[in-house]
Amino acid sequence: MHSRDLGKDNGEVLLITEAKQKVLEKFAEGRRYYKMMDFAKALQAFEEALAIDPEDGPSKVYIDRCKFYLQNPPPEDWDGVFIMKTK
Repeated sequence: MHSRDLGKDNGEVLLITEAKQKVLEKFAEGRRYYKMMDFAKALQAFEEALAIDPEDGPSKVYIDRCKFYLQNPPPEDWDGVFIMKTK
């Protein structure tokens, strides 16, 4: 498994695996689509991130939100904030 040097934190070198880097890239792609209200493309990107790392919590959250918004589109002036309707 390859890793990338992210610099230093408190004198320790921080490394990120290539797989995690790909997850981060897919997640960022999903967020861009999400903010543009393109929930189908966002869902696809988050699902691709989750396929790489099935434990990626943020992708799981956004997958649920995308599915919700595909069924219940937000208003045109939506600011990107998700309001929980139930606990």
